[in-house]
Amino acid sequence: MSMFCNQCEQAANGTGCNISGVCGKKPEVAALQDHLLYGLKSLALYADKMGRNTEIDRFTIEGLFSTVTNVDFEAARIGALITRCYELKEKAKAAAGVTLSGPVADWKPAADLVGMTTQGEAHGINTQHVNEDIRSVIEILMYGLKGMSAYMDHAMILGKTDNDVMAFFHKALAATTDANLGLMDFVGLAMECGKQNLTVMGLLDSAHTDTYGHPVPTPVQLGTKAGKAILVTGHDMKMMEEILKQTEGKGINVYTHGEMLPAHGYPGLKKYSHLVGNYGGAWQDQAKEFANFPGAIIFNTNCIQKPAESYIDRLYTWGLVAWPGVKHIDGWDFSPVINKALECQSLPENPGQEILTGFGHNAVLGVADKVIAAVKSGDIKHFFLIGGCDGAKSGRNYYTEFAEKAPKDTVIMTLACGKYRFNKLEFGDIGGIPRLLDIGQCNDAYSAIKIAVALAGAFECGVNDLPLSMVLSWYEQKAVVILLTLFHLGIKNIKLGPTLPAFITPNVLAFLVENFNIGPITTVDADMKAMLG
Repeated sequence: MSMFCNQCEQAANGTGCNISGVCGKKPEVAALQDHLLYGLKSLALYADKMGRNTEIDRFTIEGLFSTVTNVDFEAARIGALITRCYELKEKAKAAAGVTLSGPVADWKPAADLVGMTTQGEAHGINTQHVNEDIRSVIEILMYGLKGMSAYMDHAMILGKTDNDVMAFFHKALAATTDANLGLMDFVGLAMECGKQNLTVMGLLDSAHTDTYGHPVPTPVQLGTKAGKAILVTGHDMKMMEEILKQTEGKGINVYTHGEMLPAHGYPGLKKYSHLVGNYGGAWQDQAKEFANFPGAIIFNTNCIQKPAESYIDRLYTWGLVAWPGVKHIDGWDFSPVINKALECQSLPENPGQEILTGFGHNAVLGVADKVIAAVKSGDIKHFFLIGGCDGAKSGRNYYTEFAEKAPKDTVIMTLACGKYRFNKLEFGDIGGIPRLLDIGQCNDAYSAIKIAVALAGAFECGVNDLPLSMVLSWYEQKAVVILLTLFHLGIKNIKLGPTLPAFITPNVLAFLVENFNIGPITTVDADMKAMLG
């Protein structure tokens, strides 16, 4: 079997993986994911013509999220999603009361994985449109929908949803099957995706803060505490809360990893005394780091890689993430993970460095008067937002060097796992304001936006007129939808790296440059000189 996937920054040869995914995705899984996306489009044709249905809406989110990079690598699970998608399509067809015709509307999957895989091979990326520019924008839209589904999934777990957003998911998926739509139609849909994602990030922000309180600046221990341990990696805060509840009083320490680091800043989570620290760094170093962590380890969202034999017996997945041969937890009972942690070796007492997290919009805007005064006095000359997804491909040391070279009268805001490139460095402060502000996860780009908009209001200017520069790294589809949100807000002059997406054609790139002046990173010295004027 062959495959073609170019949805992540590490696409082979800068064009696409066609033998096996750099992420570890096999051709069979790639074909099944393409098949699932085709099925979701078929479901959307009918869901777009009926009222809201909670079951169909929830499945659409979970189906899209399952195809995000580094989420689900298990063929049988994806096959089950395809079968369920068809059942829901037939249900939506009956409820919509309309008769549609054509290959997508008439879609019906085979009864077994082999047949589903063969069907999926006929529905890859390159079949979406014959025009490469239109296909490029359709890809941008699809990856935006995938990224937005991840944030919507977390919001839904905490009881938040939005009918207009869900209607857009179905409208946009259905639109990708319409041969009568042209390039600018899909550009409009992509921009609308950015707008809808702003709503979703706001939903997730309120879901987190309503449930756990606003993050507060919090020192986080990077060393280890003597005792049994569980390491939680991923993004989902509700799952973290359940782990903390179920381990309370059992002599088990809980550590965060990767994008779970911001959990330490939420009052509703940091109140648990056995949430003791953060272990390791970004997702791409997990094989090396997990081998040295003797406790139980659990993934709650994407970022999983092929596990090493040294820790696969201590590894668990939950939610939509899955890897063949790794034990999966269904539901909210984490006793298998807890029991494994109690069986495992204890971690040693080994205190380490402390870093700060918890600088969400509420914390930063709470001292906005000090920030504004420091800008007006000239103590703060510039703000940099340096963040995004980290990755394994070369060139990402650019972000470390950029942070190191940022002048002492500048403030760095950071978010997502890209922060691990420099968040252990000492930056000091400006009049009591830390020069490095860890805003949180990738979805906490919402906090960065709120901070920027508030500062623009205080200085009576537009966001593009602020002394603010965005230097972003990307890896997967959540970064794509955040970029669409920034475009929706009219934010310009973004530097993106370490490479530009393989799915953007020269003509589409020219459009983005003309309208948003987006550009690839070059050298730190040249980029910083341009940003500082």
